[in-house]
Amino acid sequence: MRAAAETRTAHGAEARAVAIVPARLGSTRLPRKMLLSESGRHLFEHTVSGVRRSRRIERVVLATDSAEIQSAAQAADVEVLLTSEAHQSGTDRVHEAFTQLLRRGLGPYDVVINVQGDEPEMRGEALDPLIGAFADPAVELATLATPLGEPEEARDPSIVKVVLDGAGDALYFSRAPIPGQFPGSAAAQGRTSPPFLRHLGVYAFRPDALRRFCALPRGKLEQIEGLEQLRWLEAGRRIRVLETAEGSVGIDTPEQYARFLARERSRAHEERT
Repeated sequence: MRAAAETRTAHGAEARAVAIVPARLGSTRLPRKMLLSESGRHLFEHTVSGVRRSRRIERVVLATDSAEIQSAAQAADVEVLLTSEAHQSGTDRVHEAFTQLLRRGLGPYDVVINVQGDEPEMRGEALDPLIGAFADPAVELATLATPLGEPEEARDPSIVKVVLDGAGDALYFSRAPIPGQFPGSAAAQGRTSPPFLRHLGVYAFRPDALRRFCALPRGKLEQIEGLEQLRWLEAGRRIRVLETAEGSVGIDTPEQYARFLARERSRAHEERT
């Protein structure tokens, strides 16, 4: 079933959305993480399964640089495309995969959603509002954020934070705790909770914005922070940020994977009881 309120194209037709999940084999902090399977399924399978719960996404495709991941995906009945090993970002890989889809006569699509393969708890229900954001013709790129549960997590560089302007567009993304706290502020003195937002690893593009994003040179801030979305902000463009209660934790370290496994075991236990 489709959601009641649909995003429409300029001609009034229902917008078509495709989700592409980039999954590279190389990973510095957690080697071969996409193929980790202590839960009984590969990490990328959890991500694809969650995205498939969307009511608005028409197609979910894995994009990988690895024949080994490709084989594992095919065995798990996941649609997969093999892409170049040379890409420097997940969005570049998504762009190549999207181009492959168009060359095969699939589409056209009005919205392309990039869900990082290491977001195994991402749910399609959280992605549906992203497609709705494109009812605003000013939106070219949109993403998600959720309130940070524990303020001390703001100091964790593996957790990306975002601050917004009054219109809900991103001002900046950082691995540092932003916004900083002035010593005399209520938050710094413990009278209020710091307004930290965790950025979730998902982006939705209009196809032309995806092409232009990948044509941009890597920005200085992108290289310093290691965050590809800063490339778009440095170019003077806007990113609409939708807040969601549906949180998701990206897996970058062995500790994060271990906590994910614990949550998976807890969910499985609850389903059995």
